[in-house]
Amino acid sequence: MGTFTDAHGVRIHFESWRVPDAHAVIQLAHGVGEHIGRYGELVEALNAAGYSVWADDHRGHGKTGFEQHGGDLTRMGRLGPGGLRATIDAVEQFSGIIREAEAPELPFVLLGHSWGSLMSQIIVNRSASNYDGVVLTGTAYRTLFDMNGGDLNARHRHLGPTPVEWLSRDPDVAAAFMADPYTTDVPLRKLFGTLDALRLLGRPARGLPPELPLLIMVGSDDSLGGEESAAKLANAYVQRSGLVDVELIIYEGARHEIFNETNREEVRADLIRWLDERFAVD
Repeated sequence: MGTFTDAHGVRIHFESWRVPDAHAVIQLAHGVGEHIGRYGELVEALNAAGYSVWADDHRGHGKTGFEQHGGDLTRMGRLGPGGLRATIDAVEQFSGIIREAEAPELPFVLLGHSWGSLMSQIIVNRSASNYDGVVLTGTAYRTLFDMNGGDLNARHRHLGPTPVEWLSRDPDVAAAFMADPYTTDVPLRKLFGTLDALRLLGRPARGLPPELPLLIMVGSDDSLGGEESAAKLANAYVQRSGLVDVELIIYEGARHEIFNETNREEVRADLIRWLDERFAVD
């Protein structure tokens, strides 16, 4: 466990799970309303496969948010001074901290889920050369037409008793989310405000480093974007950005949190296979 202070004086809490002789280092960026404590199974699997993992609780979230808001759990998810721009800057600042701590020859992979994947897209647009690989999960093409900015639970509401049935087909996931004092189901637009929500919009930049490998993984029943939005994003990274190594995996029937889905073992295996093909040394 550790902390660093961002440009606005907010103390960001992070954790690292490092393994000897790692194939690569992975920076994990979590989604809105949650925290890094929900990724234990994924971290264990990555460590077992030979990958070190670093992850922070973003501004307003998890231990960072708890301290930032003086223990007021009703304010969890609110980003604080500087809003979304400062939050993205802090995620990128964390990348620099990881780079300094790890061996310089180790490949560095940015893995963003949901809101973390949208911020990762923005960071890659401006700083792609800082990363040796990018993984986007539960992601979407960042336009008003291709990303759901409304009620993400609307088409899943009839499937269970919670407001987060859209997260996973596993009912234990929704129950655990609702029981977790460090999570919030308040919608992103309400947490961030309309202006900051709109700042998440954009497209992949032109002229990214062609050799940057990119993996996109989504469930076909993900109400944030789903299959069509993810396919459009993958195509944009090829046609618009010029990337030559882009892989898209769609999990039929899976919802938003593929790492917490009923087929989570398959998802983890696919991620590790993709990483091994590019970064594991024979």
